[in-house]
This record gives sequence, C-alpha cells and structure tokens, in this order.
Amino acid sequence: MFVVVVLVGGGLGIWTVQRSFPQVSGTLTVQGLDGDVSVQRDDAGIPTIEAGNAHDLFLAQGFVHAQDRFWEMDFRRHVTSGRLSELFGESQVGTDTFVRTLGWRAVAEQEVKLLDAETLGWYQAYADGVNAYLSQRSGADLSLEYAVLGLQNPGYEPEKWTPADSVAWLKAMAWDLRSNLEDEIDRALLAMELTPEQVAQIYPPYPYAANPTIVPSPSAVPAPASVGSAIPMATTTDGTVDSLLELRGVLQKMPELLGRAGPDIGSNSWVVSGEHTASGKPLLANDPHLGPALPSVWYQMGLRCSTVSAECPFAVTGFSFSGMPGIIIGHNDRIAWGFTNLGPDVADLYLEKVSGDTVELDGVATPLTVREETVKVAGGDDVPIRIRSASHGPLVTGISGEFGDIAADYPATAELPEGRYELSLQWTALTPGRTPGAIFAVNRATDWESFRAGARLFDVPSQNLVYADIEGNIGYQAPGLIPIRQSGDGTLPQPGWFASTGWAGYVDFDSLPSLYNPPSGYIVTANNAVAPEGAAPLLTRDWDAGYRASRIVELIEQSIASGGRFTADDMSSIQADNANAIAERIAPFIADLAPSGNARLGKQLLDGWDFHDDANSAQSAYFNIFWRNLLEGTFAPKLPDDIPPAGGSQWFQVVGALLDEPDSEWWAGPEDSIVTRDDALTLALSKAWTEAVQLMGADQGDWTWGELHTLTIRNASFGESGIAPIEMLFNRGPYELAGGSSVVNAVGWYAPEGYVVDWVPSMRQVVDLADFDSSTWINLTGASGHAFHANYVDQTPLWQKQKTRPWPSTPDAVTEATRDTLTLEP
Repeated sequence: MFVVVVLVGGGLGIWTVQRSFPQVSGTLTVQGLDGDVSVQRDDAGIPTIEAGNAHDLFLAQGFVHAQDRFWEMDFRRHVTSGRLSELFGESQVGTDTFVRTLGWRAVAEQEVKLLDAETLGWYQAYADGVNAYLSQRSGADLSLEYAVLGLQNPGYEPEKWTPADSVAWLKAMAWDLRSNLEDEIDRALLAMELTPEQVAQIYPPYPYAANPTIVPSPSAVPAPASVGSAIPMATTTDGTVDSLLELRGVLQKMPELLGRAGPDIGSNSWVVSGEHTASGKPLLANDPHLGPALPSVWYQMGLRCSTVSAECPFAVTGFSFSGMPGIIIGHNDRIAWGFTNLGPDVADLYLEKVSGDTVELDGVATPLTVREETVKVAGGDDVPIRIRSASHGPLVTGISGEFGDIAADYPATAELPEGRYELSLQWTALTPGRTPGAIFAVNRATDWESFRAGARLFDVPSQNLVYADIEGNIGYQAPGLIPIRQSGDGTLPQPGWFASTGWAGYVDFDSLPSLYNPPSGYIVTANNAVAPEGAAPLLTRDWDAGYRASRIVELIEQSIASGGRFTADDMSSIQADNANAIAERIAPFIADLAPSGNARLGKQLLDGWDFHDDANSAQSAYFNIFWRNLLEGTFAPKLPDDIPPAGGSQWFQVVGALLDEPDSEWWAGPEDSIVTRDDALTLALSKAWTEAVQLMGADQGDWTWGELHTLTIRNASFGESGIAPIEMLFNRGPYELAGGSSVVNAVGWYAPEGYVVDWVPSMRQVVDLADFDSSTWINLTGASGHAFHANYVDQTPLWQKQKTRPWPSTPDAVTEATRDTLTLEP
C-alpha cells in the first residue's frame, strides 16, 4: 500500500504517472507503414489522422489508440476472451467461466475467418499499428495501471494484438445491449408470486395511443406464424426459481463495459430535414445512454485519406471504440449517421432436460456439445472448466431437483420424473456474423442506398440507424438478426425438449422497418416502439415506454408550429431538456390532496414547479425523493426482494396507469391506514420531506437536485478495487448533474439504491449537413486514458453543463484547430 501512496506524491509519483504520456509532436518511426502519416491533435487531444492509403490509415489508428488507451484495450480483450483471472487472480474465475461458456472469443475468431481479404487486411493493419506501439513501450511506460498491476501480478506483459481482439469487442457491445433477457427472467420469477393480471400491470404494453412510434405507418409484411406457447413459469417449482435467481446473479456480476443493463440503457437520436432548418440542410443529433466509464467508452477522432478515391475511400470523423478500426458513429464528407439501441428480443432461455452429457429433444437423447478449457490464474493454480451446449446454445446454469408440472400446454410433460434440468441460452451474437465489415461499409457510404448496404451487414447488436446526407435526404433503417419464433413471443423461458419451440430463422432485412424522407420532415428514435401496434415483423414486446421520444417530438412540433428553423444550438438544447414526464403526470393528484404536517410542506414546495429536473432545483430534489419513497413504500413490499421497482419508463407507465385507479390494491399498505391512492401519495410526501431534511438540511432554500444526483466516473478495472488509494488514482468526481430517468437529458438513477447517477449520455453529437465544420460534439471524459493527463477528464465539465465543443472535420478547419502535429514515418 505504501508503494501506491508514493505514486501520487513527490517527484517519484510525478515521474511515474507522466512516463506513459504519449509523444504527440515531432517524428516517430513506426514499423509497417508504407509512407508518412500525419496525426494532428487539437487542444482536447483529439487526433485527426491523414494517410496516403487505407493500410497506413488504419495502422496509424491502431498506433494512436494504443498511445492513449492501451490499458483499456488490454483490459477489454481479457474480459471478452474470459481471461481476467490472468490479470487479477482467482476472484475473476467465475466471470471468466461464464464468458467462455458464452464463447465470445470463439465466435470472434470465426467471424475473422469470414472477412473478405480487403476487410481482413484493414483489421490486420490496425493490429500491426497497436503492436508497433507495444514494440516501443512496456510496463509503466504503457500506462499507470501496469505499475499498479505489478504490485500484485509482477512480470505480466501484454501479448500482441490480433484482429480477433478487435472483433471480440463487438460481442461485449452486443451483450450489454442484448435487450430483455433480464425481463424474461424477472417475468418468470414474478409469475411465482403474482397473478397473471398483476404481472401484466408491471409489464404493460407500449402506450401506442400516447407515445410515438419511429415509423408512423404499419409494415405490410405478414407476421410469422407462432406455434405453441411459452412455459407458464407460475406452475414450476422452487428449483426453477433458484436456477433463475442463480442466472440473474451471474448476469449482475458480469463486467459492465457499457454499463449495467437496466431501465435507462438506451439513447436518443433524431434528424430534421432542411425544410425545418435555418440552413436548408438536415441536422442530425445523437446521444447514446450507457453506463459511465473512465475513460469514456468513446474515442473521438478523424480518419482521412490524402486523396479520397476508390482505393482509399475514407474521409470520416466521429466516435470510435479504442481497440477497433473505423468510426462507429459520426459523418464522412457526404453522409451522417447516429445509433440508438433498437432493443429487439434476440436472446431466449430454454429449460433443458439433461441426463449426463445428453439432452432430450422430441423424446430422443441427443449428445451435448462438450469442450474443455483451462482458466489460467495469476498467483494460483490453473482451473479446468467444462462447457456444454445444447442445440439452442450453451448451458448457462445448472438445476437439480424435482420439477413437477411444467406446462399444461404440454400434457406429456405435466408430471416430470426426478432429474436434472438446466437453462440454455440462444442469442444471435453467438452465431458468426458480418458486423465487423459493416463498420467500414458505413464509413465509406455516399448515399442512402450504399448506407443501407452497410446496414444490411450490421447483424448484432441491432440498432436504430438514423441518416442524413448533403443532398438533403433523411432516413431510418432497422438492421440486425431478428429471430422468427415458432413458439411464444420471447417474454418467458421455453421448454427446450420440443423442436417446435426453437427459432425458425431470421427476419429478412428487406422486411425490417425503414423510412426515407417522411412527409413530417423529421425522424425521432429514442428506444420507443418502431412501428404501430400490430405491425409486423414482431421485434419485441419490451420497448422503452417512449417518454423521451414523446418529449423530443413535442419540442420539434412546437418549433415547426411556431415557424422556427432549427440550428445546431437548438438540437443541443433539446439534448439538454430536463422535463420529467412522471412529475407532470402525478402533479394534479398531489394538488388535489389536503394533507397536514410534512406532507403539506411538500405539496406547497411543489406548487408552481415546471417539472424540470434542473441541477439547482429544490423542487426536483424533493420530487425525486418522493418518487423513490412511493416506489419503495408502496410497490416494493408487494414484489420479490430480488425484483424491486427500478424507476425509469416502465414504472412511469405502471404508476401513471394506476393513478386512474384510486382504490387499486396496489396502493394499500404498508400500514393499515394506507388503503387508497391518496393515502399512498400522502405518506410518500411525508416520508420524502423527512428524508430531504436528513439529506440536505432543514432549510429548503439550500436543497438542490444536483447535491443528491451526483456522478463519480470510475475506472472499469482498478476504479472498483475497493482500495481507496488506488481508486483515488483513477476515479474522478463527484459531479453534480441535472436530468434523470426517462428524461431527454437521460442522466439515469436506480431507485432501489438512491439518487446517484448510473447511466449517462455517454457522448453528444450534432451534425450540420450544410457545413460539417459547424457541427458540435462532446465526450463524457477525454481523449486520454492516462490518469493525470491534461486530456483525462477535460471534457467532463463541459459535458456536465450540457455544453459542446466545435467539431472541425475539413482539412483547413482541422489545421486551424491543431495544437500538436506528429509525423509517423516508415
């Protein structure tokens, strides 16, 4: 511990933390280049790379990513290959075992083999660039984290980078955006204790009449036939509950590379055509909502060929992932695009009848696929693991015991003999796909058709893609592998011993929702339902309830109605909107109360509030405390301990509907005197006032939402170590923030644990198709992954205040903004 403290004090500490800072000016020799490459960095350390050919462009990108972010890259590849134990010891064996069971790395290696020669060449060039940097540095010269790692794991040296290391990151991204797997588990668990009607109230359908869909008209594609039904889990035994809880616990312990799955994982994006803008050309906005991480999951950069041609077609800038070549979200010199999570149901659980190394399928014992691997453990013995897979996918947990009645719909299995049952997982990302090539295809797209051709390759994770081009066109495309189910709708686990419950293929790309130049002149996606009720194909039942989408549409329509013309600043203002839909919905019911005591004081404080979750708002602070007390005091006692009301759009919708049922049994308790809606609201008001005084003091003039709603940005590895001096090295904050759950400024919080921030707009961009150099962007943290570097968290104060930075992209604008120039030469 003394050694760690020394790192942050005195001359030795300064030398230690600065020795890994990269060279950003002058000249460096880089093995593998064909010619000179220019790397221009602005005052935020954001690089723009210019090269004479695509090979050199991506080789230099790998080199620059490694300069700023190699520890992040190395940590991620250990996660995605199930090798964290090699870094941190036996505490990570469980995580490694689960990741290997899913087989992320194995699928990534198969995808690399499917790449065409040109695309594989670019991935290899990127890897060569990373390795060129590794050949020049090691240990603490790479990053401070390696100095800290050396205290517990001396002698560790990073391996060379490979294309599979890059592609495996797509599996982690797909995992964190996998949609409703937790909902599938929770529905099954709730069905053990609640009636079907109560479960339906907790999981209400999308409010089509109240909130918008992305595509306004229904698809003409017929829905696939559905045969049979899902397991009604209410008829299963405690053994099933134990297995589902076991799997739920495993999922919660998985590394949160994009943030823990939860009610606020999502994004906003929208595009407005030139008929509604000041310039007469489209504007495109995007802010993906993910868990906060330090460094940010995004890395801003530009990639430009010296002469853009068929041989070197790239002139692209935007947000990349360190560890991957290309740009994920951004624009080139003709088109712009943004992503939000489409959220289709692409993962299903199956209950399998297992005997030894066989699984039953239609009455026949079928061999499981078995493979054996070894988890290497730093400072410990190797751990052998045995991974088994059924036809649906890997077995992800074991269940032992007697199961009794499984499903009335399957009379032959109504009385199961004693035996062993396990859960398998079928998930689209475990099938080798084409997404690694999609990134390059989108980066070099020049129009709607070539953009859609790139989207066609985007198998997983499925995203809402919004589009705009310099000709004035706007569009939307839903891509991805969407399963066609023979049985059920994906909301509950299925019996795996019938072939008729499996998938029958995938929805054809041309049948997926698409929109081009709609009459409205705008397109909004915010994880809301894609198409109107009943439209085909069925993508999922578990949409975000659409409050963010509804507010964005409202603000756009207000501007259009008033004759306003959007600018980039107007788009940024919408991104910063703090209107709280549930507050506005509940307010009239609070106003009708005639409470006394603390509840009366709370009601008075809320009088006149504009329902915005501003950082300096006392009313927002009090309302959110009230909201949490209402959920915890009224609804949590009626639910299993493992499934508390999390807040967010689901519970906005649940409570919003129950407000019109003042005598519903949901309002009753926990005290005998609490019977009706008004009783519950009054009690929550009173408890909230008491809690507010405890948290912020007796003077309500000193209360602010930002005081409670704080963000500490944590390093994904050592920032969660539990050792305060180490965490001090890498974590930053707390930062006081505005916004909230299901607010356009989606700074989300998890109600069961308090008010601190768990999900954030991980970046913000506004692209101006009239003048790309008038575009704006901001990152959660900074370009550098090196603690104590000037660009480690330099963008965070701007992000905190919903401010943005200029985004130069043309050569002249980049040169004007350049602070440092580094020439890479062969």
